[in-house]
Amino acid sequence: MTTIKEIGRFCPTDHNGNILNDASLQNINPGFMKVIEETIQHYKTHLKEDLHSIYIRGSIPRGLGIEGVSDLDTITLTKRNIHDLDLGWVEKSEHYLNEEYRCVDGVEFSFYSVEEVLNTNHFSIIPFMIKTHSVCVYGEDVRVHLPEFKADITLGNAHLVNLKRQIDQAKEDLVGNDDEEDIVDCCRWIMKIIVRAGLALVIDKESKYTRDLYPAYTLFAKHYPGKETEMKQALHYAVNPVESRDEILAFLEGMGSWMINEADKWLDVHNPKKEWNL
Repeated sequence: MTTIKEIGRFCPTDHNGNILNDASLQNINPGFMKVIEETIQHYKTHLKEDLHSIYIRGSIPRGLGIEGVSDLDTITLTKRNIHDLDLGWVEKSEHYLNEEYRCVDGVEFSFYSVEEVLNTNHFSIIPFMIKTHSVCVYGEDVRVHLPEFKADITLGNAHLVNLKRQIDQAKEDLVGNDDEEDIVDCCRWIMKIIVRAGLALVIDKESKYTRDLYPAYTLFAKHYPGKETEMKQALHYAVNPVESRDEILAFLEGMGSWMINEADKWLDVHNPKKEWNL
């Protein structure tokens, strides 16, 4: 069992409140470099001239990666629409890298067209993640072409407007599911969403943001002390996911339903039309 560590930090900001990117190549633990290099090679081999750029996001480029615990999350921009690409190789590549490199908990491939990412008329989480939480490890860095982002209701909305759909999807995936690995993956995924949604509920009061789970939990608990125990349980599930679908479903029926209700109250104030992107 992984011990919950009091690690992580809120995003730094400039004097205007714009979120600063604290990811860099220099922050990456050398123990992760081999898997990063081979992941880049898989992208280059299969995408060839359709490859525009590759980014590493999350804890690893921020110097917070824990060997054997952290995921290697990648974002790749392509020159063509992803629906026009043959991505049949991805599952095999991910499986190979996950078996070959135990320094990470998993390697995640993701694909977006560069045209899609540079269209920033409305808020979108991928341009946000590239601008504020990622480092370019191959190709032309588009971060200079992306707008600044603040820890405000626009960002909070991205975490709350789809919360009910995400919790309902988790329930649907769990009911009747006997695949323990699938249940664990679902548990980790939905609990991270819940913890980050907890932070989003108070983002208009605090003007702070983090992708890191522990500080997100503490900021939520500051404003909702009566729900501190339940959110700490969500944090525990995110770090140490369980194989019991019934246990997860019971939590989602309780704390999950409460979170949906609170999200609806927040949206009634800040986004009554329930627009996906502000």
